[in-house]
Amino acid sequence: MIDHVVGISMQLAWRNLWRNHRRTIIMLGAISVGAWAMIFLTALTQGMVTDMVEDGLAVLPGHVQVHHPDYRDDPTVANLVPLPDSDLERRFADAELSAWSTRVKVPAVIMSERETRGVTLLGIDPQRELPFTFIDVEATEGRFLESPDDRGLLLGRKLVEELETGLGKRVVVMSQDLDNEVADRGFRVVGVFRAGRPAHEEAYVLIGKQTAQAFLGIGDSVSEAVAFGDDFRDVTAVRAAVDAAIGENSGAVVNDWPELDRYLGTTLAAMDGFVLIWVIVIFLALSFGLVNTLMMAVFERVREIGVMLALGVKPAAILWQIVIESMLLLALGLAIGNALAWLSVQPIRDGIDISIVAEGMEMMGASSRLVPDLRLQDVILANGVVLLLGFLASIVPAWRASRYEPVEAITKVD
Repeated sequence: MIDHVVGISMQLAWRNLWRNHRRTIIMLGAISVGAWAMIFLTALTQGMVTDMVEDGLAVLPGHVQVHHPDYRDDPTVANLVPLPDSDLERRFADAELSAWSTRVKVPAVIMSERETRGVTLLGIDPQRELPFTFIDVEATEGRFLESPDDRGLLLGRKLVEELETGLGKRVVVMSQDLDNEVADRGFRVVGVFRAGRPAHEEAYVLIGKQTAQAFLGIGDSVSEAVAFGDDFRDVTAVRAAVDAAIGENSGAVVNDWPELDRYLGTTLAAMDGFVLIWVIVIFLALSFGLVNTLMMAVFERVREIGVMLALGVKPAAILWQIVIESMLLLALGLAIGNALAWLSVQPIRDGIDISIVAEGMEMMGASSRLVPDLRLQDVILANGVVLLLGFLASIVPAWRASRYEPVEAITKVD
C-alpha cells in the first residue's frame, strides 16, 4: 500500500514539474551548473592541496617520523638516533607500511668557485626514497644517486644557477661533526634535479646516506626515519604500527605529520571547511530560484489544490507532494551536474599546466601543475548538503500550499 502511494506521488510530482517546461528546464540548468561548479572546482582545489601536502610530506616529515626527542629544536648531529636499516627491517617486518626510509639531515654550507649558500644536507638511500621523493627523477640532468655510498652530489636547478656552477664541477660542503669540529669535503656534482617547487631546488643538497655518515663521522646514526601509509589523511594505523615497532625504550620519539608540520595540517583542515562553505554559498545562490519556481508552481495550481482539499486530501499530503517535487527537481539537477563534473575532470586527470601563475602558486607551496582530486566523500558531502538545504527551502512554499482554505482556493481569480 505504501509503495503504491509513493509511486503515485512520484508520478504526480513528475507530471507537475513539466507543466511549465521552460521554467523547469531553466531551473534544472541552474542546479546542474551549480552542482558542476561545486564539484569540479572543489576537485581542482583539493588537487592543489593534495599535491602541496604530499610534496611537503615527501621532503619533510613523511606520514610518521621517528627522531631524537631534541631533534626538532636542534636538528644537528648532536641529536641523532642509532637506527640502522637492518634493525628497522626487522622492526618493520610486520608493520603495514607502503614505504619507509632513514635519512641524515643537517644544516650545511656549500661553496662553489664564485658563490656560497646555506643549505640542508640530505643523506638518503636512493632506492628507498624513489617511491615518494620530491624530485622529478626522469627530469634529472646527469644522473640520480645510485646507492647509499654514492660519492656524487645532487643539486637543485635553482641552486646550481645561484652558485654559478654546473654538472661535473666540484663544490665544497661544510658542516659540523660529532666533535663540534668543521667537517669539509669536496664533492663532484653528478646530477641537477628539478622539483615541483623552486624552493626545494635551492634548499636541499642530496648525497648518499652512508657517504653523509662517513663525512660527519656519525657511524650508523641517522637524523630521522620516515614511514608512509596509503593515505596521508588517515595515519592512525601507521602511527600505531611505528609506535609498536620502535618501542618505548629506543630513546626515540614518534610523531605524525600534523604534529610536525602544523601549516600543512591547518591547510588540510581549512580545505575541508572550505568545501562545506563553498557548497552552502552555491546553494544559497540557487535557493532563490528554487523557492521562486515552487511558489509559482503552487500559485498556478491554487484551484487544483483547493479541489484536492475539498475532496478530503489532508493538508499534510499536499505539503509532502510539493516537497517531493522539490526533491525530484534537485535530484535530477544534481545527477546532471555530477555527470558534467566527472566528464570535465577526465580530460585533465593528468594535470593542468598553470605555470603562467606558478610563481604566485609556489609562494603557497603549490606546484605549477594542477592535478584534480575528485574525491567520493566531497561529492557525497556536496549532494547531501544541497538535498538537505533544498528540503528545508521547499518547506515554505509547501506549507503555504497546505494552508489554503478549499473554498478560497477554488474561487480564487487569476
